[in-house]
Amino acid sequence: MNETYDYGLWSMVILNSAIFIFFAFSFVKPKTSTDWRSLGAFSAFIVALFTEMYGFPLTIYFLSGWLTETYPEVNFFAHENGHLLHTFFGFEGDAHWDPFHIASMVFIVAGFFMLSSAWNVLHHAQKHHQLATTGWYARCRHPQYVAFILIMFGFLLQWPTIPTLTMFPILVVVYVKLAKREEAQAIAEFGSEYRRYMESTPSWIPNFNKM
Repeated sequence: MNETYDYGLWSMVILNSAIFIFFAFSFVKPKTSTDWRSLGAFSAFIVALFTEMYGFPLTIYFLSGWLTETYPEVNFFAHENGHLLHTFFGFEGDAHWDPFHIASMVFIVAGFFMLSSAWNVLHHAQKHHQLATTGWYARCRHPQYVAFILIMFGFLLQWPTIPTLTMFPILVVVYVKLAKREEAQAIAEFGSEYRRYMESTPSWIPNFNKM
């Protein structure tokens, strides 16, 4: 078996974490404490992800006994074999072209597109002290959080780890709580206008029939 060890690349951890956090920061342009909390939760997920992807493969070490017994021909410490779903589902060839990786890129790109579009609408509305009801906000009430969830789910399809699988449902709960807090603030500010918006617009699952 090839004993290649492709981890300990901490410069890659720092570089990739910085790139994706910067992308999110540039799209979100956080101004309120809620903005910073949502970005902070996402950033923690990204750092945990790339730490395992390039730095220290905690999940592979934790599962090493089972992995070695079940897949004796696979060197999981070679970076290309860190795509665990690729191995678990018996795919062959380059993991970057398997259905999981392709789906992950779709979720990640769609998430960043939604994030950028949604925050542009939200901050324009905040600037003019108006309720955000256009663009993605015409389809669901919390598109910015839906976008973060899509991006994180995309990364889970690409590189699932024990820390990120544990963090994902926790961060979803965090976003739900942040969303409820924002709704309470919006009701206090806009009153019946926001209540009507709540009645006509779904909370999380976008309604693509609305334009």
